[in-house]
Amino acid sequence: MKAAALPVAGVAGTIVLWWAATVVFGIRRIILPAPPDIVAAFRAQPGYLLRETGATATETLAGFGLAVVAGLLLAVLLTAWRAVQRATLPVLVALNSVPKVALAPLLVVWLGFGTRPKIVLVVLICLFPVVVATMAGLTSTPAELGELSRSLSASPWQTYVKIRLPWALPQVFTGLKVAVTLAVIGAVVAEINNPSGGLGAVIVLSGMSLDTPLAFAAIILLALLSTVLFYLVVALERWLVPWARAISG
Repeated sequence: MKAAALPVAGVAGTIVLWWAATVVFGIRRIILPAPPDIVAAFRAQPGYLLRETGATATETLAGFGLAVVAGLLLAVLLTAWRAVQRATLPVLVALNSVPKVALAPLLVVWLGFGTRPKIVLVVLICLFPVVVATMAGLTSTPAELGELSRSLSASPWQTYVKIRLPWALPQVFTGLKVAVTLAVIGAVVAEINNPSGGLGAVIVLSGMSLDTPLAFAAIILLALLSTVLFYLVVALERWLVPWARAISG
């Protein structure tokens, strides 16, 4: 209960200060809607907002899942063959440095409208942190563990599976926690450039109609989606790597 009390109190305090600021300073709802205005906007169109939330969540999870699989495989490849790492890593760094906002309209040209360019943009924005974190974990195995595996006559495959991969998991999950929040950002950027569906499209269309409370309702749903996905990854980490907190604490 204590662990949940502080975050709840922080959120409640933020809402109270926000509401008070709109009342004290007389801020118009078209500029900054008060929390009751946002609740009213959600209650006016709950089905629409939840449907678009589902669309954004689907794009986010699809792109994130593909990025995780590709990132893990690529990190294993790069750490296994140093020549491949030297040839490929600069390309990955260069690709990551390209602003994803600049790629979004090009993906629409290349892949057309629909969900494909949105998923691809999510993959591109999530791939680099997964690769870097996994590589860092796979190359951080203590030397004494390597000596122990050799003294036990373990094969390279056994050493990799039983020592290197488990030791890398805490850092892998660090990359996943960064990537899952970036995935939501990538999906929204794609939806804003291709407003055929999703919460990004809701923000674009409500901005065009000056419906600021509806735009804020979509933004809050995005924040909730990102928070839920982040803590799902945290829960998965605690389930799969329960020992990580003990050795880091």
